[in-house]
Amino acid sequence: MVGFDLGWESYVDWRSGFSYVGTILKWLSAAPLLPALVAVYYGESLFPFLLATAAMVGVGLGLERLPENRSLGNREALLMVSATWLVVPIFGTIPYLIAGQGTVAHPVNALFESMSGFTTTGSTVLQEISFERHSRSILLLRQLTQWIGGMGIVVLMVAILSELSVAGAQIINEEAPGFSLEKLTPGIQETARALWKIYIGLTLAAIALFYSLHLAGVAPNMGLYNAVAHALTTMPTGGFSPEARSIEAFAPVVQWAIMPFMIVAGANFGLLWYVFDGDPERLTGNAEFRSYLITIVVVGALLAGLLATGLGLAVLPENVGVIPGNPEDALRQGLFQTASIVTTTGYASMDFNTWSEPAQIVLMFAMFLGGSAGSAAGSIKIIRWYIAVRAMGRQLFTTVHPAAIRPIHISDGAIDESTIRDIFVFILLFLLLFVMSTVLIYLDALRTGLDISTLEAMSVAIATLGNIGPGFGIVGPMNSFLPFSAPAKLYMVFLMWIGRLEIVSVLVILTPSYWRR
Repeated sequence: MVGFDLGWESYVDWRSGFSYVGTILKWLSAAPLLPALVAVYYGESLFPFLLATAAMVGVGLGLERLPENRSLGNREALLMVSATWLVVPIFGTIPYLIAGQGTVAHPVNALFESMSGFTTTGSTVLQEISFERHSRSILLLRQLTQWIGGMGIVVLMVAILSELSVAGAQIINEEAPGFSLEKLTPGIQETARALWKIYIGLTLAAIALFYSLHLAGVAPNMGLYNAVAHALTTMPTGGFSPEARSIEAFAPVVQWAIMPFMIVAGANFGLLWYVFDGDPERLTGNAEFRSYLITIVVVGALLAGLLATGLGLAVLPENVGVIPGNPEDALRQGLFQTASIVTTTGYASMDFNTWSEPAQIVLMFAMFLGGSAGSAAGSIKIIRWYIAVRAMGRQLFTTVHPAAIRPIHISDGAIDESTIRDIFVFILLFLLLFVMSTVLIYLDALRTGLDISTLEAMSVAIATLGNIGPGFGIVGPMNSFLPFSAPAKLYMVFLMWIGRLEIVSVLVILTPSYWRR
């Protein structure tokens, strides 16, 4: 028990929790050195990155010395994970503020951009994305924050630090709660390393493919810088791009090349491990993975049909990107945007603000789906919907046949009833937060005189809570979240934070019962 000066005796060793945050911060201090190397190459300022590294090392060492003896129980693990995902983005603002380039030079905007990066949300407050306005090193920092956050900061630290391996499974599951991490190897540290090896390998494969298209002459603007930048934001399903028009800036062959990497990034990395380990049947025979692929195909085909017939476009000038009657164009745009939204990557192959209301409603529906559990994707996730639908079907059956016992099976085993209850609680919490956030964002817009529609307010709420990125209207894929007030953007920072940790982990530490016996 550790005394806590809030009027009661705390049963949380918060010093130990924050000391591990300090350890993580100290090790992550090496991250800004990569964009620093890019700054050296392009003759840009090193100071923003060196100062960030120094600050992270200094504060990290200070936090490490908080407790006399570090311990990590259930409550401390919750605190450590939640605090890590808040503290790291705060220090991620330093390069933006010191560089003083563009709209992210403002503290609130810098925090928004940093949290959006580490949580792989992809929403941005950059008013102008160009190398004239922002240095290449600062733009690459945005990509790097997403890549670090994609597989998980805590997973990375468990892979590196043996001292975290004792409670590794617990803190990894707190980072992405809802389903327990399957131990792919005898030790949790080896499992974390295996996941990161897959992640790094796929990232390198994406860089090689994207850059090879440039070398082949079919993607002139996909040079090495862009190949690295887009690989770093494709695999974490992040969506930041150094191009103002996102993936629309590239040739159709690039859009086709990015699609499979988005889909793989939204799949369960544990299942991918079995593929690389010579057991692909674990992937192809998995109910969640099949549902995930079917969802992308069905929603993508629906959007492609709307676009091909012209029903998916609000206006029909030639410059909107899709010409009715062009099957390849319609299929590519429909599948690309579906994969991007379902996996919560947030890339755009065209401005879907030009789409009709029915097509935008289909995209809004896709925002609530999410990718697989154990992936870099956000939102509610396919596995929860799969089990929830099965549970609702069972409820209808047992209403007619009350004596029947029908466990819900997935893959090789039955789902525990407590897990089913947890799923329904999570979905309810998610939807309640979405509705409440829509109202708050809309009311704040009215307060400040910002003219937004209900659909736009809804898209802001789901884009940040679901870690998706773009929305509709003023927060469309070619626009930004800059017009909102500072309080609204801080609330969106909260939504991105709580959404990345899937709500429960953060809400728990905000309750008085967490701190008491």
